[in-house]
Amino acid sequence: MATPRNRPLGADELERFGAELDALRERVTATIGQADADYIRRIHASVRWTGIAGRVLIGAGAITGGLLGAVLHPVALTVLVLGTLLLALSKILENMELGHNVIHGQYDWMQDPRFDGRSYEWDIAGTADNWRKTHNWRHHTWTNVRGMDDDIGYGLLRIFPEQRWKPFYLAQPVVAVVFALLFEWGIAIQDLRLGRWFAGKVTFAQLRAQARPVGRKVGRQVLRDYIVFPLLAGPWWLTVLVANAIANVIRNVWTYVIIFCGHFTADAETFSKESAIGESRGHWYLRQLRGSSNISGGRWMDLMSGNLSHQIEHHFYPDLPANRYAAIAVEVREICARYGQHYDTGSLPKQFGQVMWRILRHAFPSRPRLRRDAALATATG
Repeated sequence: MATPRNRPLGADELERFGAELDALRERVTATIGQADADYIRRIHASVRWTGIAGRVLIGAGAITGGLLGAVLHPVALTVLVLGTLLLALSKILENMELGHNVIHGQYDWMQDPRFDGRSYEWDIAGTADNWRKTHNWRHHTWTNVRGMDDDIGYGLLRIFPEQRWKPFYLAQPVVAVVFALLFEWGIAIQDLRLGRWFAGKVTFAQLRAQARPVGRKVGRQVLRDYIVFPLLAGPWWLTVLVANAIANVIRNVWTYVIIFCGHFTADAETFSKESAIGESRGHWYLRQLRGSSNISGGRWMDLMSGNLSHQIEHHFYPDLPANRYAAIAVEVREICARYGQHYDTGSLPKQFGQVMWRILRHAFPSRPRLRRDAALATATG
């Protein structure tokens, strides 16, 4: 049976649903221009200057603490905390609002090499090339399709009852916490698909060849954050190293929370491969809608989440400038309401609370919900 919050759509209704969302895209595309370019340039400048300020303050705090003979001296500690938070802010903005959106090709039309989605490389352990493959193509094409979208649990977590239960999942409340702390490293190895190597489907030589680009990227990240900048602080290198690690962890946890809230709330659905075969444009939009969730919170939430607070709009239009999503969302929500489709949104505590409940509940055996896939939950007449 169909989800109670979603009205079954007839074939004609489904076609009109897709056509209205396509028309919205065309109207927005026609208005993209200088304001969008100015916006992403401001974000780029913010990332740069908050990063510089953060690293300068971390170094100053470490040296001040050393000269005063106590890292925890109130003055040194205040400077260190402020510097760490600024560096974390820079990394969050770079990952969420700059890197993620640029890599989607949202600003390719500017013909500015700084914002070229095909060549941009970001401040994270994983390579942008792997992200283009695992995220831009695999995840956005096959959103929440079991066996196609590797983001369903990331190979570590059982989020939905449709995933086959294994004893390993009993540990997932702990695994989920570790994954959040080390999220960038999980993303780095995602496309290696280590499970295939453990299962003997690829040789170690093949795995090693595939891992070389990742190894080079990880090496650059480690060299910068954990060797070069700490050494610039001289005898107080350890303080800088720890502050850099904390900034990375803050960014990792925040990114994890935003991404999980966008895909794994109580109303999010998964779909079988069969349901996505030959799907129409309207069906594709319907699957994106039912596999995504928004986060309310206003302009600051939009900025800090890279506008993934509008995950539904992002999945509808991944290559439109993300700063447009808040305005687009007004009309998207109205279209969904008119066609009787649930538009899932809620505060960050509410959405993440649902995610945590899923992680805890599905660590234990459970039966799949008696709910048909979105493509099958439509009327035929």
